[in-house]
Amino acid sequence: MSAAAKPAGPAVSTSTLGIMRAGLLLDLRLQRRHGFYYAAAFTAALWVVVLYLLPDPLIAPGMPYVIFGDLGIVGFFFIVGAMFLEQGERTLFALLPTPMRFGTYLAAKLTSLTGLALAASLMVTLARYGLGFEPVSFALGVVYTSVLMMLISFCTAALYPSISEWLMPSLIPLVIVNLPLLDYSGLWPGLWLYVIPTEAPLLLLGASFHQLELAGWRLAYALGYPILCSALLAALARRMFYRYIVAREGSS
Repeated sequence: MSAAAKPAGPAVSTSTLGIMRAGLLLDLRLQRRHGFYYAAAFTAALWVVVLYLLPDPLIAPGMPYVIFGDLGIVGFFFIVGAMFLEQGERTLFALLPTPMRFGTYLAAKLTSLTGLALAASLMVTLARYGLGFEPVSFALGVVYTSVLMMLISFCTAALYPSISEWLMPSLIPLVIVNLPLLDYSGLWPGLWLYVIPTEAPLLLLGASFHQLELAGWRLAYALGYPILCSALLAALARRMFYRYIVAREGSS
């Protein structure tokens, strides 16, 4: 995560890919060692059982809620757990003097945990719903949900020195990002909820299970707004990382 200047030419991409690969491997080893995969598999299996208890007419309408409300946010707690584990093991601070920049570190986390969320969501969907979903909107819905949730949780967790101190305050952003469920379900429809970025992936998930049609400005919103918000949140995450996490280490 050093601020050293990058070399010019093809070596840049090769070096960056190598560092990204190293970051991914490090994340995968940490997730395996601490049982992240078992937790995700258990959650997915539990949802399969629950969905089999529901009558068939409720499966398609219920799938967006299941994926958005639980499986799509696997990374919300996992990325924070990984961050605090790395702090406790001193792994995170050992990376500071290496060529790995913060953007690469964060991208590795987002990639590995989004892959886990996508695998779990796909497992539940195939087990109970089958192949009748629309794959592009499904994948985008899960990926957007996962990335947005992880960035939000990362930014909020940076303020706290331990996961136990973060857990209760984390309920506030968790409630806020779930407010679009009120609009999607029709309980409290309103365009003001479109300001919350998780509205977009929820619409994509609804479209993937043929519960609504996306066209015109709503399609443009669903595809583009999460990218804009993710970029802003990633910039905020970088600022929070250096201002709080690195500064805390420097003062200890």
